[in-house]
Amino acid sequence: MEKIIELDQVSLKRNGQWILQNINWHINQHENWVLYGLNGAGKTALLNMLCAYYFPTQGSIKVLDKVFGRDYLAEKLRQKIGLVSSRLQQKFYPSDSAFEIVLSGAYASIGLYEKPTEEIREKAIGLLEELHCLSYADRPYETLSQGERQRVLIARALMAGPELLILDEPTTGLDFLAREQLLDALTHISEKSTAPTLLYVTHHVEEILPIFTHTLLLKNGQVFDSGLTKDMLSDEKLTELFECKVSVTWENGRASLRKK
Repeated sequence: MEKIIELDQVSLKRNGQWILQNINWHINQHENWVLYGLNGAGKTALLNMLCAYYFPTQGSIKVLDKVFGRDYLAEKLRQKIGLVSSRLQQKFYPSDSAFEIVLSGAYASIGLYEKPTEEIREKAIGLLEELHCLSYADRPYETLSQGERQRVLIARALMAGPELLILDEPTTGLDFLAREQLLDALTHISEKSTAPTLLYVTHHVEEILPIFTHTLLLKNGQVFDSGLTKDMLSDEKLTELFECKVSVTWENGRASLRKK
């Protein structure tokens, strides 16, 4: 089975401190994963390495069959990875329309600097329609709600046909309804025959959908455990992870968490 991500004994030191240590993590094709951990666990640093913004201090990383530092330029690798992150929103020009931002995804650029082909325009319109964004396609990005912005970012991330789609805490700042609409959109994306591998980063158990087959638990910069999501989100496992007693309840394939 083709490997999407291969991390072997990966460690990262920044400013004299170890941020990540001895990370072993393999993601196979047709698996969708959750990266789960509390704030400060090292999730952001790990994502920066997967996107080739950081390179490991020790160990080896292979993403989409390319070895970091040997096989591929980082910029070319990033074109095969779709990224949806609240931090990305700050880089866009606020006056650009939602349509222009989605179009820019075809070129992996911030801003639109070339005239899109008719094929690219049609693809952008199709994605906006799929994600229920078409009604506000011509509105400036700065006027959109947080939920609308996140759906636009997902459409943008899908423009280049990525093999890996990383969603970095995409529901931050969303109310319950907007969160569920976005999660429904992810379910729809995962069901397509051309769906990329999904990697969803969160510290909220209730956001973990049934489409996410596997979960990696990250704690203090190290892999606490990884495996099938149902096994990782158990009373015993999360009690040990949090070092306090918690109870996990399952309903319709989704978990909720409370402190005992």
